[in-house]
Amino acid sequence: MENHTVELVAAVLFGLALLHTFSAKFFEVLAHRNGRHAGLFHLLGEVEVVFGFWAAVLIVAIALIAGSEPAVRYAESRQFAEPLFVCVVMVVAASRPVLAFVNAVLVRLARLLPLPAPLALAWLGLAVVPLLGSLITEPAAMTLAALILAPLVFRAGMPEWLKYGALGVLFVNVSIGGTLTSYAAPPVLMVAGAWQWDSGFMLMTFGWRAALAVLVNATGVTLLLRRHMDTQTVQADAGEPVPVLVSAIHLGFLAAIVLLAHHPVLFLGIFLFFLGFTQAYERYQQPLILKEGLLVGFFLAGLVVLGGLQQWWLQPIVEQLSPTAMFFGALGLTAVTDNAALTYLGSLIAGLSPEGRYSLVAGAVAGGGLTVIANAPNPAGVALLRRGFNDESIGAMGLLLGALIPTMVAAAAFLT
Repeated sequence: MENHTVELVAAVLFGLALLHTFSAKFFEVLAHRNGRHAGLFHLLGEVEVVFGFWAAVLIVAIALIAGSEPAVRYAESRQFAEPLFVCVVMVVAASRPVLAFVNAVLVRLARLLPLPAPLALAWLGLAVVPLLGSLITEPAAMTLAALILAPLVFRAGMPEWLKYGALGVLFVNVSIGGTLTSYAAPPVLMVAGAWQWDSGFMLMTFGWRAALAVLVNATGVTLLLRRHMDTQTVQADAGEPVPVLVSAIHLGFLAAIVLLAHHPVLFLGIFLFFLGFTQAYERYQQPLILKEGLLVGFFLAGLVVLGGLQQWWLQPIVEQLSPTAMFFGALGLTAVTDNAALTYLGSLIAGLSPEGRYSLVAGAVAGGGLTVIANAPNPAGVALLRRGFNDESIGAMGLLLGALIPTMVAAAAFLT
């Protein structure tokens, strides 16, 4: 897309989408106060709808400026494998057999910790599950952690400020918890091939630092949660027991989708088989989170369309930074751009030093919890947890404040 007018319009629309994202909670407040137009305000307050809406506006704008053919050509040139993958992996990871299996394992681990069962389970959800994202990918880890934590932390009776603190820890920990391998975190995946970073390199360079920060963050917020957690025993799944074979098949579906994450034709085919299997054994299922998955996919697809025309102003900023400035610049920029897009731009810089490469990726993942758009799995967390907050929405400022301390912990670990 060569037209500079189109690039300027895309930058303006990207800025409007950011403003809309950060003011989404305002529309939810209006929806509760204005019953006549509540539906419209609810729609405008859906964070997952925002970027898809403004991406549609961008395509229309390109058609008006350059013609319909360039508009269609640009839309078709975008790569939508990641939005599709996040949508699919959310639905499969949140299925009852997978969730029941993971929850049963965590409950057993919780009994080994010198903490009340609900508090121990919350710590595991904030510490172990995000690190598990290095194996099952960050979107899957976010989905499982959110569903495990929702009834424990994100519920009525928990102070709102503490919910935002736990949410900030969850988002930061998921963002850095996927850096123990070279395929699980989207910002790492964007550069791993170009820079020959394998999982051994990631573990020795990023992984141990990330794990340390994850444990510190989870422990800190768990201590704050202690006074407000219910002392009751963790409730088991009340539905019909899921046979081991059914759980194993669901886990097999999840593993296959993760392994084929870069091949949408294949993982979508597996997903269709998964949907058929859930229908065949409906008595072991609960309603699939298809709506939430589709909304998150729509959000990320919109980000792909809008973000594709931001390179003209973003890449020059990244190119001129020293390694230290690169770290803090990436940390700040990732709050207003997807961190995978940011590291992708960095991979295009010829001759970037090893120190600059490390600083770029470290800053991008450390800042991945500051906003909803900073890291691809964050919209999934918002979709699954927002009903636990006032007005059933998550405020941008509340998330930013909740993520500040865990972000500083992550930054300190990566700068060590």
